[in-house]
Amino acid sequence: MLFHSSLRKELARSFGATLVVLVTIVMTMTLVRTLSLATKGTVNPEDILMVMGYTVLGYLPPILTLSLFIAIVGTLSRMYRDSETVIWFGAGRGLSALLAPLFRFAWPILLVVAALALVIWPWANSQTQELKERYGKRGDLERVAPGQFQESASGTRVFFLDKDTPDNKSGKNIFIATNEHGKESVTAARSGRIVEIGQGQFLLLGNGQRMETPTKGPKEIRVSEFDEYAARVGGPQLASRDSAPAKTRSTLTLVMEPTPVNLGELGWRLGLALAAFNFVVIAVIVSNVNPRAGRSGNLVFALFAFVIYYNLLNIGQSWVTTGRASFAGFMLALHGGVFLLSALWLAKQHNNWTLLRFARRAKEAEPA
Repeated sequence: MLFHSSLRKELARSFGATLVVLVTIVMTMTLVRTLSLATKGTVNPEDILMVMGYTVLGYLPPILTLSLFIAIVGTLSRMYRDSETVIWFGAGRGLSALLAPLFRFAWPILLVVAALALVIWPWANSQTQELKERYGKRGDLERVAPGQFQESASGTRVFFLDKDTPDNKSGKNIFIATNEHGKESVTAARSGRIVEIGQGQFLLLGNGQRMETPTKGPKEIRVSEFDEYAARVGGPQLASRDSAPAKTRSTLTLVMEPTPVNLGELGWRLGLALAAFNFVVIAVIVSNVNPRAGRSGNLVFALFAFVIYYNLLNIGQSWVTTGRASFAGFMLALHGGVFLLSALWLAKQHNNWTLLRFARRAKEAEPA
C-alpha cells in the first residue's frame, strides 16, 4: 500500500536522524566520563577509545529503543497535525490498524535490540571490566612513573623512582616503603634493575639501605646496608570469571545459574527487549493528539513515559536481586501490565470509548 510505503520512509528518516543525535550525545558524555576515569587511574589512557566504544555499544539497546519511540511519535504527530490521519480513518481504517505498518518497520530494530541486550551487552561489559582489571592489577614497576610516588596493586607498597632508562628495565635513586608481614620497612637504593628469577620478577637493588620497624610489640628499629637486595615485584593474576560481576556474564550462564543476582540481571536484559516492543504500542497511543493543539505536550509525555519505564526496570532489577520480588512476578507485573494497559488504552481510542457513552448505553439498556 502506498500509505504504508510513505510511512516507512518517513519513519526511516526520522529514526536515522534521531539515532545520530542520540549516539553523538552519548559518545560525548561517555568520552568525558572515560577521561575522568583515566585521570583517576582506573583506565589506561591508551585504552580510552576502546573503553568508550564498548560503553557506547552497551548503551545501544536503550538508544535504539528511544530513537524508534521518538521517530514513531514524531511521525504520527505530524500526520495528525497535517490531517493525514483523517484520510486513513476515512478509508475505514482504525487507529489499531497502524500497528501493522509500524511493526513491519520496527521488527528488525526490535531483533537488534534483543541481540544487543542478550549477547553484546555482557560481552561489552566483560571487555571493559577486563581492561580495567588488567590496568588496575598491572605489575608494580609498570605503575612507577619517574618523579612520582606510586602505590602498588596490593596497596602495601609505595614506590618512587628518580629517573629511569629508555628500556624501563633499570632506574636510579629508588625508594620503596612497605607495610606487610607485621613490619614497616623503608628501602632506599642508588640503582635498581629488573631481573627474572625462576617464574618470578624481581627488582634487584644496589648500594642501598633498609630500615625495618615492627608494627606490633616493641618498636625496635633495625637498619641494614646492602650491596644487592632483591624484592619481588611480579603483578598479581586477574580475577577469575566466577567472581565477575553479573553484568559481564553471558545470558546462558545467567539462565544456568539462577541466583537472585543473576535473575535480576536476566530480568534487565529481557526487559530491554520487551520494553522496546511495548514502546511501539505506547507510541501509537501518545501520538493521538488534537491537530489544533501543539505537539510538544505529547512529546514531553512520551519522554516522561520512557524515563518512568526504564526507572521501573532498574527498580525491578534491584528488587529481584535482593529477593523482594520474584523473577516471573516482576516480568509479568511490569511488562505484562504495561502491555495490557496499553492495549486497553489503544482499544479505548480505537473504539472512541467514553464514560458518557457507556452511561448512555447502560441507561438505554434499563427496562422501561
